[in-house]
Amino acid sequence: MNNQRSPRRPTLPKWLKFFLTIIAAAIIALFFVEILNDPGMSNTLQQILALLAFLVCVIWFAFGSSWDRRTRLKGTVAIVSAVALFFTFFRLASVTGALLPTFEPRFGGSSWRGLEAPQSGTRAVDLETTSDYDFGGFLGTNRDLKVPGIRLDIERLGEPPELLWRQPIGAGLGGFAVVNGYASTLEQREDGEWATLYEVDTGKIAWATKIDSETFASVVASDGPRSTPIIDDGRVYVMGNSGRLVALDGSTGKQVWERNLREEASFSIEQERSLLGYGRPNSPFVHADLLLAPVGGADGAFVSLAAFNKNSGETVWQGGSNQISGSSPNVATLRGVQQALIVNEGFVNGYDLTDGRELWAIPWPGRTNADTSSSQVVPIAPDRVFVSRGYGHGAGLYQLSSREGGTFSATPVWESSRVLRTKFSNVTVHEGHLYGLSEGVLECVDLETGERVWKHGRYGHGQMLQVDTLLVVLSEEGEVFFIEATPNRRDNVLGHFQAIEGQTWNNFAIAGDRLVVRNGREAAVYRLPII
Repeated sequence: MNNQRSPRRPTLPKWLKFFLTIIAAAIIALFFVEILNDPGMSNTLQQILALLAFLVCVIWFAFGSSWDRRTRLKGTVAIVSAVALFFTFFRLASVTGALLPTFEPRFGGSSWRGLEAPQSGTRAVDLETTSDYDFGGFLGTNRDLKVPGIRLDIERLGEPPELLWRQPIGAGLGGFAVVNGYASTLEQREDGEWATLYEVDTGKIAWATKIDSETFASVVASDGPRSTPIIDDGRVYVMGNSGRLVALDGSTGKQVWERNLREEASFSIEQERSLLGYGRPNSPFVHADLLLAPVGGADGAFVSLAAFNKNSGETVWQGGSNQISGSSPNVATLRGVQQALIVNEGFVNGYDLTDGRELWAIPWPGRTNADTSSSQVVPIAPDRVFVSRGYGHGAGLYQLSSREGGTFSATPVWESSRVLRTKFSNVTVHEGHLYGLSEGVLECVDLETGERVWKHGRYGHGQMLQVDTLLVVLSEEGEVFFIEATPNRRDNVLGHFQAIEGQTWNNFAIAGDRLVVRNGREAAVYRLPII
């Protein structure tokens, strides 16, 4: 009788042990090391490696483990069934700014698909009357993140502010422009893109105008239009996600004029979606009688920026030959010359405000359909500009110097890939320091040296405004924080409250004591405590 036991098959082959060890080590390393200073890339690689490790383990269990055949079959079927069951009832809804997936019930539907076309109200609207408390467009009337004319009551910031209203809204990543008690935004409903005007104190729609039948949906980039309207001289100017630049009568919402920038540049909607994969987050800007807006293009025929007569819509000038980015134009006087500032694909540029002639250029890597630049150029009078971006790039301060022909050279004062990696957000300048969300963490940087003073507080890829000496931060989760803007104390939170629910990349507005906030699902208005 042979009592010798047959040798057991190895439970784990050497090659598989080595492979899984490498994957585990890589995942652990990526948790502590940001690849190329980019947490989003680090998270993506972690997820790929984790999925690969999971698949290898399942394959090993099914075909290489020492369990009997029946057990291996049952176990494999159970694993596959569990995964299939999860994706039967849940779907990938979106990804966060750090490229982490979020899921939602599959049968719930996206919020904008559940909202019918808005109905206009009957009340007379006055957008011609203005005040010092208005918030006329993207990042404020002066496009500098600063809220003029008010001071918040620090003693009452620890208490939740009064909620005036909170209600569903169509999808979109833009914010509100607020003038004379009315707030305008762009939103996507069942049948297209709409420009809407709300009564700030009630949430009632004053008027609604459909500007495009095209809709935009993206798991990575979110749904709906992305830009913020600008209100000027009683009119509302909007940029749709497919390149429709429209002027609306502020009292009625009726169209005054329209330019279809995509069609005029002779490229198709398919080219638009391919070249501008994240849509058009570019918010137009009004200066005197000019309306500035990025144009774009295809097949190398690019127009970086154009100026239109705000009253008639006629083209005044076109400047630049680079593809547009996710940034929006601004106007500043630098070295005594009024100029339009914008970040394009591959460059930061300044253009003469009278004729669109390029005055200066700073190489600034970034691909519009991949790692696009979304942050603003910040003018630092009298002769400097600051610029920042995410995706591991960082920030820089540049000195403009005059040269022959009336143009300028731009030389770096400092450049750093370590600070102010502003992916979707922007920075504010206060008393010689820069404040911004660097890959979701609040950071204070010395303006002159580029040295980090402090970095603390994880708010995700949210947005920020400055009110007097305070920073108001809207987190990616829809929570509002009031933070002291000082280099002496890091991330000193004086109060916070949950304003809205869900992923919030949208900019917000503060007009007087009204906080006007939205994301792709809901909007709300709060009364802030002011002195």
